[in-house]
Amino acid sequence: MNQFLTGLIMLIALMLPPVANLMESVMIIHMHMQMPMLVIAGFFMARLFIEKFPRFFEQYNQNGVPGILLFIVIVSFWMMPRTMDEALTNYGMEVFKFMSLPLLAGVPLRDSWKKLGSAAKNALFVLFAVLFLALGWLYIQANSQLCNNYLVVDQIILGWGFITAAICIVIYLVYSFVIDPTQYE
Repeated sequence: MNQFLTGLIMLIALMLPPVANLMESVMIIHMHMQMPMLVIAGFFMARLFIEKFPRFFEQYNQNGVPGILLFIVIVSFWMMPRTMDEALTNYGMEVFKFMSLPLLAGVPLRDSWKKLGSAAKNALFVLFAVLFLALGWLYIQANSQLCNNYLVVDQIILGWGFITAAICIVIYLVYSFVIDPTQYE
């Protein structure tokens, strides 16, 4: 219950207009801070949902793959320039962002992550590293403004943020393949 309250308080704080407006005013903070924090809020709240509805998660997410696929779809949807733009101009999309990232990405991530094997987890890291590199290249190389609500310089900064995140993921993967984590247990 304590984690649920933490996640709920985090979600409410992120939804407050001054906080939301501040985070959405800078493109890289909108994409690389607000959206992951919404997923983390859902991750914290997931424990209560999993305890209250165990049959639902056992029936529809036995091996973790459906939940991870839902997580990938929702997160990928919110990484597109058009959807990020729509969240700033369309109130319905803004509400969908604040509901979909915690409930359709954070909750399934928590339930699915423990069910996946290390090979599937590493494959997910590789997938996101490739996705981040592609998005970084897209945001940096685009000659025109991809998001109407942000300047071109903002999208270039976001592109470099994606590339930095991809490099960090690759460093983690190399580290996990070189160092055997079981030796420290």
